[in-house]
Amino acid sequence: MNRKADIKIQQAKLYTKYKLLVEQAYNLRQTDSALSDISEYRAIKLLNKLNRLEYLQREQLQTNI
Repeated sequence: MNRKADIKIQQAKLYTKYKLLVEQAYNLRQTDSALSDISEYRAIKLLNKLNRLEYLQREQLQTNI
C-alpha cells in the first residue's frame, strides 16, 4: 500500500476518534466538568495529529507534481 493511502486511513481513524471525544466532552459538560475537560484535551491532541497528517499529505502531493 502506498504512503498516501496509509495517511488517508490514519486520518479517517483519528477523525472518528476526534468526533467521539468532542461529543463525549459536550455530553459531560453539565455533569462532570473535569471529565469534559479531559475529553476536550484529548480531542485537541487528536486534532493536532490530524493537522500534521494533512500537512504530510499536502507535502506528498507537492513532491509528486
